[in-house]
Amino acid sequence: MADHIGERIRKIRQDRGFSLSELADTAEVAKSYLSNVERGIQSNPSISFLQKVSDALNVPINLLLYGDRPSDSNLDPEWASLVQEAMSSGISKKEFRDFLEYQKWKLGQKD
Repeated sequence: MADHIGERIRKIRQDRGFSLSELADTAEVAKSYLSNVERGIQSNPSISFLQKVSDALNVPINLLLYGDRPSDSNLDPEWASLVQEAMSSGISKKEFRDFLEYQKWKLGQKD
């Protein structure tokens, strides 16, 4: 995969068929800043920026940060598989968070 974050963003953006303007609009970030990140002029984007871009591209933020390298995650393989399945099904991060909040609320109602 690409050497720096900007190159990874550009490759994924192009693979997904987004123009620079479309990704900037979807992620609600400045087009000029996104361009600077992609070209390596801005080499240390904020986590907030990366989260917006990863959400817009529908990829885990770790992919932007580290590429295809395996993470040092202690995530159980079955959980990892469930997360992959949820992502593949098209569920958004917001929908997933909403579901978790609902489950927490439901458990609290049993007390």
